[in-house]
Amino acid sequence: MSADLLALTDVRMGFGDGPDVVAGVSLSMSRNEFVSIVGPSGCGKSTILNAVAGLMPVRGGTVTYQGEQIRGVNTAVGYMTQGDTLLPWRTVEDNVAMPLRLRGVNKAEARAKAAELLTMLDLDGAGRKFPAQLSGGMKRRALLARSMIYQPDLLLMDEPFAALDAQLRTQMHRELRSTVARTRQAVLFVTHDIFEAVLLSDRVIVIGGTPAAPTAEVDIPFGADRDIEGLRFDPQFVSLEKQVHDELSRARTLSRVAS
Repeated sequence: MSADLLALTDVRMGFGDGPDVVAGVSLSMSRNEFVSIVGPSGCGKSTILNAVAGLMPVRGGTVTYQGEQIRGVNTAVGYMTQGDTLLPWRTVEDNVAMPLRLRGVNKAEARAKAAELLTMLDLDGAGRKFPAQLSGGMKRRALLARSMIYQPDLLLMDEPFAALDAQLRTQMHRELRSTVARTRQAVLFVTHDIFEAVLLSDRVIVIGGTPAAPTAEVDIPFGADRDIEGLRFDPQFVSLEKQVHDELSRARTLSRVAS
């Protein structure tokens, strides 16, 4: 598989003067690929995303995006976190349009693009509302629209649906897969949920140990047009879910032994 979009090579990272949190992390992604990272809590999954976003320096190794080594904040990627970062004093449309406005796009053009994405994500009529007027699922869709609006080739997503109930998560899973398929964007997705990882991904990377590093990689062969609703009943899906579960159990054991 061609690693023409993102490559981490022997990356080592930690906080302050503390020990390494991750070490020996090497992974790559192609364009239009959906890759999930799973691992024990606190093992450094979000740290890897922050390296790709350029929000945290590496102690060793390299992070390369579109052939260029990342040496500062990577404004070429979209980043959606678990938290609600919508500005409460701005309308939904203005929140979504904000990344384009910060890039110097005029208000009319930015709002038109925001309206287009809101329609794509089933938020027609919500543009003039304020975040406090939205349901949890609507806020998640608005945050997704904001992370996508300048059409980055890569979306970073850090447990973005963890706070949603099961029905809303299913809706967001369906909308995320269909939207990135249309926009041809790649996704690097961090989750603690094995079911979610197998449901959405083309590949699942398991990390573990202390410091953490990839311990296994599982290919998910269902394609971009997968049936999100029916896939969970597919025997192959169940088998892959068990495979990832077993690999994660081994990664947890490595983490406990190393600590």
